Amino acid sequence: MRKTILLAAIIGTSALSSAAFARPMTETDLATMKRLSGATASPDGTMVAYQLRETDLAANKGKTDLYMLKIGANPQPMMFASKPDKNEHDPAFAPDGKSIFYISNESGSDQIWRYDIATATTTQASNFKADVSGFKISPDGQKFAVWGDIARDCMEFGCETDGDTSRPGPGTGREYDQLMVRHWDQWETPGNYSRVFTFMLGADGKLGTSGAAMDGTLVGDAPSKPFGSGEEISWNADSSGIAFTLRLADKNEAKSTNLDIYGAALKSKAPVNLTADNAGTDTTPAMSPDGKWMAWTSMPRATYEADRLVIKLMELKSGKVTALTEKWDRSVASLAWALDSRSLLVTAQDVLETPLYRVDLKGKVTRLTDRGSIAEAVPLKNGGVVYAINSISGPSDLVHMDAKGKTTRLTHVNADALATIDPVNYQKFDFAGANGEQVFGQIVKPQNATGKLPVLLLVHGGPQGTFNNSWSYRWNPAVMASQGYAVVTIDFHGSTGYGQKFTDSINKNWGGWPLEDLQKGMDAVGKIDTQLDTANACALGGSYGGYMMNWISGNWPDRFKCLVNHAGIFDLRAMAYETEELWFDQWDNGGPWTTRTDAEKWNPVNHVAKWKTPTLVIHGEKDYRIPYSQSLAAFTALQQQGVESKLLVFPDENHWVLKPKNSIQWHQTVFAWLAKHLKGAQ
Repeated sequence: MRKTILLAAIIGTSALSSAAFARPMTETDLATMKRLSGATASPDGTMVAYQLRETDLAANKGKTDLYMLKIGANPQPMMFASKPDKNEHDPAFAPDGKSIFYISNESGSDQIWRYDIATATTTQASNFKADVSGFKISPDGQKFAVWGDIARDCMEFGCETDGDTSRPGPGTGREYDQLMVRHWDQWETPGNYSRVFTFMLGADGKLGTSGAAMDGTLVGDAPSKPFGSGEEISWNADSSGIAFTLRLADKNEAKSTNLDIYGAALKSKAPVNLTADNAGTDTTPAMSPDGKWMAWTSMPRATYEADRLVIKLMELKSGKVTALTEKWDRSVASLAWALDSRSLLVTAQDVLETPLYRVDLKGKVTRLTDRGSIAEAVPLKNGGVVYAINSISGPSDLVHMDAKGKTTRLTHVNADALATIDPVNYQKFDFAGANGEQVFGQIVKPQNATGKLPVLLLVHGGPQGTFNNSWSYRWNPAVMASQGYAVVTIDFHGSTGYGQKFTDSINKNWGGWPLEDLQKGMDAVGKIDTQLDTANACALGGSYGGYMMNWISGNWPDRFKCLVNHAGIFDLRAMAYETEELWFDQWDNGGPWTTRTDAEKWNPVNHVAKWKTPTLVIHGEKDYRIPYSQSLAAFTALQQQGVESKLLVFPDENHWVLKPKNSIQWHQTVFAWLAKHLKGAQ
């Protein structure tokens, strides 16, 4: 199968196709693109509000503002409730449609504010002692579920102390008596957790300071950390209580993926575990508008983060549970009820795309979109839906799909910037990989390219992941191709979007079939597109992709002119004892290090004597998933053997590079390394 597409067509960016051959995209362009998110719709389905982040490069940070627009043929976004030096985000329409609540730091801390649509005035709705991380408004509009980091023994939304028991004093030392001690990019704070409280909304439109903690005696984070969000909290249709996701913060937390959904009524405030029979992940509870159902996503296998997420459906009156998408071999990424309660709108990866689907209450799945990545979906009263879509060609914009399937573009937030940048060509390809099985990949290259192009092979992380036809601010094929390269991505065995068997195939096989797929894929692309100079190539990867750079160094050492290794695993033994969430390492590699049947089989450290490829090594000091000592070790191995190498360390970044100036430095360093080895630049 071969499919060449001008990517402008994927999201309808007319500015791209009309501005061909303007100039290549730069790393600064990437860092300063506007970022749309947080879409919400008015109860009558006629208005949409969203947040837009713009980058203040001088200040090295982003600023968020709020916009609204009326759905129609010629939507005109209008900024609202936004102050020049403040951040406003997470808008939510009140159920009566007269106001929009949001979070702002205007008062000096993150609090809930209210925007009156008729008068265009703003008032502060909360004044808690603690910062508000998020909120959900009840269907009757009279109550708020509010969450933030609160001391476990604090019965108000914020007390004088943060409750952190790891700092007994009098010095600065931390004390722990169980795992986890670090998580993602922070040291754990036992005694302080993300907690959900409920508050009544007064007649004056403000929330009182007296709220009710909904976690009872549970100890854990709700929403979960580090990436949990408002999707993990749902109000009952009659506003009588909430459902929320929580993983217990006990001695098993570091090895557990057992998120459970708890229900808590406002009258009792004693949470009940609604998914106690499943030891795997249960998350994203969603109560149907008619009050009959609760839907959620569920993984059956404990300690496996990349198991298939199946939609479960509970009939609330009887308690009967149905695995709604058991026969659909795709993993559901998000779900939202249609407002008539007859179906769910969901997203799921499928062969390099992330489409929007409709799933009815009998489990019938209907695909609604074709190409690109749907980031969120907002159902409308009239049966339509508003969703955000992005692709390799550009960041997210909003699209309206009516009840008949007709689509209308609502925003063009980066149109001016994209109009000045050369578009890229995109080609999806497939080949026979390991075991002769079909493996897919992508080729991205400048549209105006002539002559042979050096090749960049990007290897995704996860390892259960995909580069996908989506926009990224960290590993972006378009900005890399714009430097004069053909960028190749390959969804090797273990990738997502191809069914659970394919995803599972990387288990205890990290250096096997995935490497074979990369080797066969590099052979295939040179025949598929003869413009690719596959003999003049470098490979790049982060996380598991960084592991693969270390593995390639010792097991495919003659193939590439250079390598770029970001946060890669160098020694699986050290990784097994240094990482924070142990399930990640133990599931993929056969349990704790001491019980593995062939622990050293796929360990890159055993092959360092064969390393000879020039390598750029990059890491963030605040990375606790793959500690930066792994990259120090890799750099030491390179230096000790006289292999050309460079080390770039960010003291203020985690597993990802997020700050604008750091992103620019990352790209400039990588581009200079590539140009030196592929173009002979000095």
